[in-house]
Amino acid sequence: MKTTRKIGVVATLLVTFAFASQAQTTAPASGSSSNDNEFRLSAGPEFGLPIGNFSNAYSWTFGGSIQADIPIVHSLYAVVNFGYKDAFVKTNSGENFPNRNLQLIPAKGGLKYFFLDNLVYVQGTAGVTFLGNHSDAGADKTSAFTYSPQVGVLLKLAPKNYIDAGFYFQQTQSFWNDGGGNVSTLGLRLAYTFGL
Repeated sequence: MKTTRKIGVVATLLVTFAFASQAQTTAPASGSSSNDNEFRLSAGPEFGLPIGNFSNAYSWTFGGSIQADIPIVHSLYAVVNFGYKDAFVKTNSGENFPNRNLQLIPAKGGLKYFFLDNLVYVQGTAGVTFLGNHSDAGADKTSAFTYSPQVGVLLKLAPKNYIDAGFYFQQTQSFWNDGGGNVSTLGLRLAYTFGL
Protein backbone atom coordinates (compact mmCIF):
# COMPACT_ATOMS: atom_id res chain seq x y z
CA MET A 1 0.00 0.00 0.00
CA LYS A 2 1.40 3.39 -0.96
CA THR A 3 2.38 5.86 1.77
CA THR A 4 -0.23 8.47 0.74
CA ARG A 5 -2.96 5.81 0.83
CA LYS A 6 -1.84 4.74 4.32
CA ILE A 7 -1.98 8.35 5.53
CA GLY A 8 -5.45 8.75 4.03
CA VAL A 9 -6.68 5.65 5.85
CA VAL A 10 -5.18 6.85 9.15
CA ALA A 11 -6.73 10.31 8.72
CA THR A 12 -10.15 8.80 7.96
CA LEU A 13 -9.93 6.56 11.03
CA LEU A 14 -8.85 9.52 13.17
CA VAL A 15 -11.82 11.65 12.10
CA THR A 16 -14.23 8.69 12.55
CA PHE A 17 -12.83 8.03 16.02
CA ALA A 18 -13.12 11.72 16.88
CA PHE A 19 -16.81 11.81 15.91
CA ALA A 20 -17.52 8.60 17.83
CA SER A 21 -15.75 9.75 20.99
CA GLN A 22 -17.40 13.17 20.82
CA ALA A 23 -20.83 11.57 20.50
CA GLN A 24 -20.20 9.32 23.52
CA THR A 25 -18.59 11.84 25.87
CA THR A 26 -20.89 14.84 25.43
CA ALA A 27 -24.57 15.36 25.84
CA PRO A 28 -26.59 16.45 22.80
CA ALA A 29 -27.08 19.91 24.28
CA SER A 30 -25.73 23.21 23.06
CA GLY A 31 -22.77 22.75 25.44
CA SER A 32 -21.37 20.01 23.19
CA SER A 33 -19.99 22.46 20.68
CA SER A 34 -17.02 24.74 21.09
CA ASN A 35 -17.42 28.42 21.76
CA ASP A 36 -16.90 30.14 18.43
CA ASN A 37 -16.19 33.54 19.99
CA GLU A 38 -13.12 32.66 22.04
CA PHE A 39 -9.49 33.40 21.32
CA ARG A 40 -7.56 30.09 21.37
CA LEU A 41 -3.90 29.14 21.79
CA SER A 42 -2.58 25.70 20.90
CA ALA A 43 0.73 23.86 21.02
CA GLY A 44 1.68 20.36 20.04
CA PRO A 45 3.83 17.95 18.03
CA GLU A 46 3.76 17.48 14.25
CA PHE A 47 4.68 14.29 12.40
CA GLY A 48 5.20 14.25 8.63
CA LEU A 49 6.03 12.02 5.69
CA PRO A 50 7.95 13.56 2.77
CA ILE A 51 6.31 13.19 -0.65
CA GLY A 52 7.43 13.78 -4.22
CA ASN A 53 11.16 14.25 -4.88
CA PHE A 54 11.63 15.14 -1.22
CA SER A 55 10.82 11.54 -0.25
CA ASN A 56 13.82 10.29 -2.26
CA ALA A 57 16.20 11.91 0.22
CA TYR A 58 14.24 12.23 3.48
CA SER A 59 12.35 9.59 5.44
CA TRP A 60 10.20 11.63 7.86
CA THR A 61 9.81 14.93 9.69
CA PHE A 62 9.18 15.68 13.34
CA GLY A 63 8.72 18.92 15.23
CA GLY A 64 6.10 21.10 16.82
CA SER A 65 4.18 24.32 16.48
CA ILE A 66 2.25 26.94 18.40
CA GLN A 67 -0.82 28.57 16.94
CA ALA A 68 -3.21 31.39 17.79
CA ASP A 69 -6.83 31.24 16.56
CA ILE A 70 -8.40 34.72 16.53
CA PRO A 71 -12.20 34.93 16.02
CA ILE A 72 -13.37 37.13 13.15
CA VAL A 73 -17.06 36.27 12.66
CA HIS A 74 -19.22 33.23 13.47
CA SER A 75 -17.17 30.04 12.78
CA LEU A 76 -14.35 31.94 11.02
CA TYR A 77 -10.93 32.50 12.60
CA ALA A 78 -7.68 34.15 11.58
CA VAL A 79 -4.72 31.91 12.45
CA VAL A 80 -1.04 32.60 13.09
CA ASN A 81 1.29 29.59 13.28
CA PHE A 82 5.00 29.25 14.14
CA GLY A 83 6.89 25.97 14.21
CA TYR A 84 10.09 24.00 14.01
CA LYS A 85 10.68 20.68 12.21
CA ASP A 86 13.61 18.42 11.50
CA ALA A 87 13.60 16.52 8.19
CA PHE A 88 15.59 13.31 8.68
CA VAL A 89 17.85 12.34 5.78
CA LYS A 90 18.04 8.81 4.43
CA THR A 91 21.42 7.05 4.38
CA ASN A 92 21.57 7.42 0.59
CA SER A 93 19.91 10.78 -0.03
CA GLY A 94 20.57 11.07 -3.76
CA GLU A 95 21.93 14.05 -5.63
CA ASN A 96 19.07 16.59 -5.48
CA PHE A 97 19.26 17.23 -1.71
CA PRO A 98 22.19 17.56 0.73
CA ASN A 99 23.22 14.52 2.75
CA ARG A 100 22.14 15.99 6.11
CA ASN A 101 19.03 16.72 8.15
CA LEU A 102 17.18 19.96 7.42
CA GLN A 103 16.07 22.39 10.13
CA LEU A 104 12.79 23.92 8.92
CA ILE A 105 11.21 26.92 10.69
CA PRO A 106 7.79 27.80 9.18
CA ALA A 107 5.91 31.02 9.98
CA LYS A 108 2.40 31.13 8.49
CA GLY A 109 -0.89 32.95 8.67
CA GLY A 110 -4.31 32.27 7.23
CA LEU A 111 -7.94 31.37 7.89
CA LYS A 112 -9.76 28.56 9.70
CA TYR A 113 -13.46 27.80 9.18
CA PHE A 114 -15.53 25.53 11.43
CA PHE A 115 -18.64 23.57 10.47
CA LEU A 116 -20.64 20.64 11.93
CA ASP A 117 -21.40 22.31 15.28
CA ASN A 118 -17.99 24.03 15.38
CA LEU A 119 -16.09 20.75 15.71
CA VAL A 120 -14.74 20.04 12.21
CA TYR A 121 -12.68 22.62 10.33
CA VAL A 122 -10.79 23.45 7.18
CA GLN A 123 -7.74 25.68 7.39
CA GLY A 124 -5.50 27.33 4.85
CA THR A 125 -2.23 29.07 5.68
CA ALA A 126 0.66 30.57 3.74
CA GLY A 127 3.91 32.22 4.69
CA VAL A 128 7.61 31.56 4.72
CA THR A 129 9.83 28.69 5.89
CA PHE A 130 13.35 29.51 7.07
CA LEU A 131 16.12 26.94 6.67
CA GLY A 132 17.94 26.98 10.01
CA ASN A 133 21.07 25.22 8.73
CA HIS A 134 21.17 26.74 5.23
CA SER A 135 24.98 27.00 5.13
CA ASP A 136 25.45 23.35 6.19
CA ALA A 137 22.81 22.29 3.67
CA GLY A 138 24.52 24.15 0.83
CA ALA A 139 21.33 26.11 0.17
CA ASP A 140 21.21 29.19 -2.06
CA LYS A 141 18.30 30.71 -0.09
CA THR A 142 17.66 31.04 3.62
CA SER A 143 13.87 31.16 3.19
CA ALA A 144 11.17 30.09 0.75
CA PHE A 145 7.42 30.50 0.23
CA THR A 146 5.23 27.93 2.02
CA TYR A 147 1.54 27.06 1.85
CA SER A 148 -0.46 24.48 3.78
CA PRO A 149 -4.12 23.38 3.57
CA GLN A 150 -5.40 21.39 6.56
CA VAL A 151 -8.54 19.57 7.71
CA GLY A 152 -9.16 18.61 11.30
CA VAL A 153 -11.40 18.14 14.28
CA LEU A 154 -11.60 19.92 17.63
CA LEU A 155 -12.27 17.50 20.51
CA LYS A 156 -13.66 19.14 23.65
CA LEU A 157 -12.03 17.90 26.87
CA ALA A 158 -13.51 20.43 29.32
CA PRO A 159 -14.78 24.01 29.13
CA LYS A 160 -12.21 25.96 27.09
CA ASN A 161 -9.93 22.89 26.75
CA TYR A 162 -9.59 20.89 23.52
CA ILE A 163 -7.45 18.57 21.47
CA ASP A 164 -6.93 19.86 17.91
CA ALA A 165 -6.16 16.98 15.52
CA GLY A 166 -5.34 18.17 12.01
CA PHE A 167 -4.18 16.42 8.84
CA TYR A 168 -2.24 18.70 6.49
CA PHE A 169 -0.29 19.01 3.25
CA GLN A 170 2.61 21.47 3.28
CA GLN A 171 4.76 22.54 0.36
CA THR A 172 7.78 24.83 0.49
CA GLN A 173 9.55 26.05 -2.64
CA SER A 174 13.10 24.86 -3.17
CA PHE A 175 15.97 26.37 -1.20
CA TRP A 176 18.38 25.44 -4.02
CA ASN A 177 18.71 27.24 -7.36
CA ASP A 178 20.01 24.14 -9.12
CA GLY A 179 16.68 22.30 -9.12
CA GLY A 180 16.82 20.74 -5.68
CA GLY A 181 13.05 20.35 -5.69
CA ASN A 182 10.23 21.46 -3.43
CA VAL A 183 10.04 20.40 0.20
CA SER A 184 6.63 18.70 0.41
CA THR A 185 5.10 16.72 3.28
CA LEU A 186 1.86 15.14 4.44
CA GLY A 187 1.51 15.43 8.18
CA LEU A 188 -0.48 15.22 11.37
CA ARG A 189 -0.66 17.92 14.07
CA LEU A 190 -1.93 16.96 17.54
CA ALA A 191 -2.21 20.04 19.74
CA TYR A 192 -3.54 20.88 23.17
CA THR A 193 -5.78 23.94 22.80
CA PHE A 194 -7.19 26.29 25.41
CA GLY A 195 -9.55 29.20 25.06
CA LEU A 196 -9.07 32.62 26.61
